[in-house]
Amino acid sequence: MAYRYNHILIRYGELSLKGKNRNNFIKALYDNVRKALKAFPTLEFEKQHDRMYIYLHDEDSKQVSDILAKVFGISSFSLAIKVEPDLDQIIDACYESLDLTTPKTFKVAARRSDKLFPYISDEINRKVATKILKNSDWKVDVHNPDVKIVVEVHQDAAYIMTDRVQGAGGYPVGVGGKAMVLLSGGIDSPVACYLMMKRGVHIECIHYASPPYTSQNAQEKVMELARLVSGYQGDVLVHVVPFTDLQLAIYQNADESYAIT
Repeated sequence: MAYRYNHILIRYGELSLKGKNRNNFIKALYDNVRKALKAFPTLEFEKQHDRMYIYLHDEDSKQVSDILAKVFGISSFSLAIKVEPDLDQIIDACYESLDLTTPKTFKVAARRSDKLFPYISDEINRKVATKILKNSDWKVDVHNPDVKIVVEVHQDAAYIMTDRVQGAGGYPVGVGGKAMVLLSGGIDSPVACYLMMKRGVHIECIHYASPPYTSQNAQEKVMELARLVSGYQGDVLVHVVPFTDLQLAIYQNADESYAIT
């Protein structure tokens, strides 16, 4: 049978450093991932101590991956094939997942979290590699392979992966409280939004509009910037403050040096 990717395996990275806060961070990340992927109704989610799993069903794996790449708190993730923790199924899934028409080099890297599995990691590596070597022109290269086949064997399932996508890193948005960011329309403020969100801060934005001294185009630019940074948080609330009357009052009653401030 031909296997295709049916899961995404998510790794937490920095979250492992947070001690007693770890469970809260994982829950926040779990909630943020589900919120980010709400447009894909058939996905199933499962969180564990050191991994999170998404069952894709028939959803588009590339579209899901593109969104996951912007979720802070994810160290990396991989498209995966989930099979029973059975050596024959593992070997077949590894073999069938590859396009063997073009000769390449490869390496198999197995890891057993279930130490009762009757084959050690090195045996899994050799048996998977033997199947590929006997049925293709692929060659083993343990130092710089074109393809690295990762096998993780757990008590209830085994996962086969051939890629590793770098995540956005940082901490899940929301674990660092909330902050207001002055969104003026330049490059500094959206960069500040991004950096704050990456450290786990949930942001809202405030923009001071002074028509006719500031144009409608300027406000639309601000909203577009907010839309762009919202991809890293899920949504961004923008407070637009009408400022013309107050600005005129400052010009009329305060020292000139206070006008911009």
